[in-house]
Amino acid sequence: MLRSMFSSISGLRAHQTMMDVTGNNIANVNTTGYKSAQTLFQDTLSQLLQGAGAPGGAIGGTNPAQVGLGSRVAAITTTFTQGASQSTGRSTDLMISGDGFFVVNRSGQQLYTRAGAFSFDAQGNLVTQDGAFVQGWTGVNGAIDTTGPVGGIRLPLGTLLPPVATTSATATGNLPADAAGGTVLTTTIPTFDAVGTERTLTVTFTKTANPGEWSATLDRPGSATVAVAPFTTPPAAGPATTIGGVEVDLSGLTMFAGTSTAALTGQDGSEVGTLQAFTVGNDGTLVGVFSNGLRQDLGRVAIAAFNNPQGLEKVGASAYRDTVNSGVPQIGTPGTGARGTLQGGSLEMSNVDLSSEFTNLIISQRGFQANSRVITASDELLQDLVNMKR
Repeated sequence: MLRSMFSSISGLRAHQTMMDVTGNNIANVNTTGYKSAQTLFQDTLSQLLQGAGAPGGAIGGTNPAQVGLGSRVAAITTTFTQGASQSTGRSTDLMISGDGFFVVNRSGQQLYTRAGAFSFDAQGNLVTQDGAFVQGWTGVNGAIDTTGPVGGIRLPLGTLLPPVATTSATATGNLPADAAGGTVLTTTIPTFDAVGTERTLTVTFTKTANPGEWSATLDRPGSATVAVAPFTTPPAAGPATTIGGVEVDLSGLTMFAGTSTAALTGQDGSEVGTLQAFTVGNDGTLVGVFSNGLRQDLGRVAIAAFNNPQGLEKVGASAYRDTVNSGVPQIGTPGTGARGTLQGGSLEMSNVDLSSEFTNLIISQRGFQANSRVITASDELLQDLVNMKR
C-alpha cells in the first residue's frame, strides 16, 4: 500500500484531536477559572531510503534521503494566562490575581483549582460548588497559625465574642476658659463590666469662680462618685481620675476661650458580640464583623504554587491533580513567594480567546480536509494500478 495513505490517516487522527481540543475550549468559554488548551504536532519516524555519505578525496558527501510516515500529537498544553475579572458582589467569591491555585479537599483527595465560586454549607464550612472543602487555616480567638497543616475553613456561625471590661476612657475637646462661673458641661459614654453589662460613665465639668479653672465629677453606677480637684491645665490620668476600675484620661482636653466641645470620645471595653458579616482581604484573611462593632480574624485561605503548573492533570469540575512532573505543591498564604493575591467579590473567567479558537477551528478543518484529499488521491493511484491489468 502507498505510504501516503497511512501518513494521511495519521494526519486525520491528529487534526481530529486538534478539533476535539478546540471544541472543548469553545465549550468552556464561560467556565469559571477554565484554562484553554493548545494542540502541538510533531512528525513520526521517517523511513530511510538512502543514508548519508561522507565526503572523500574524489567525491563530495551526500545527504540522507528519507520519507516521512505521518504526524502525531506531541502534546496538549494548558495555557495558564490570567482570565478576565467578573464582579459578582458575593463575599464568598474569590479570585486569584497572579499565579497559584486554591487548595480543596474532595472526598479525602487534595486537589487544586482556579475556580473561586465558594459558599458556606449548613455547618459553616467553606466549600466549592461540588461540595469540596476549601483548605486553609482556621483562627482561634483571633490568632491564625499559618505554619501548621492546612484544613477545612469553618466560619463559627452563632459564635459569641466574649465581652471586654472597660479599663480606660478618654475625654477630648475644649473647655471654654471664658465661661461664666457655675457653668456645667456634662458628657457620657457607655462602658461595660466583666460580664458585658453596660454602665454609663458620666463626667460633669463645672466652671469655678477662678479664671480658666474647672473641676470635674466622675459618676458610674455601682461606684462611688469621684471628685477631681479644680484644674487650670488638663490633669493626666491617674488614681485621681479613676472610678470603678476605669481610668479616665482628661489630658487630651484643651482650655481656650469661646468653644465648648469637651466630650468622652473613647473607651476600651465592649459588650458581647455575635457574628454578622465577614470580609476577605488580599492576603486571604477572613475577618469577622461582630454586632458590637469589633472585628476578629476567623481564618485564612491557602494558595498552592507549582514549579510546573502545565504538569498538572485535569480531573474535572475545574480541578487539577498534582503529578510527578508538576512538582510538589508549595502551600502558603496569598501574596507570598510565587503566590498571587486574592480579590473578594469577583471571579476569574475563562481565558479562552474566541478569535484564536475559531482560527484553530478553520486550521484543523482544512488540515483534516487536505489529509482526506491525499487519501482520495492515493486511492485513485491504486485504482490506476489495478486497472493496468486490463
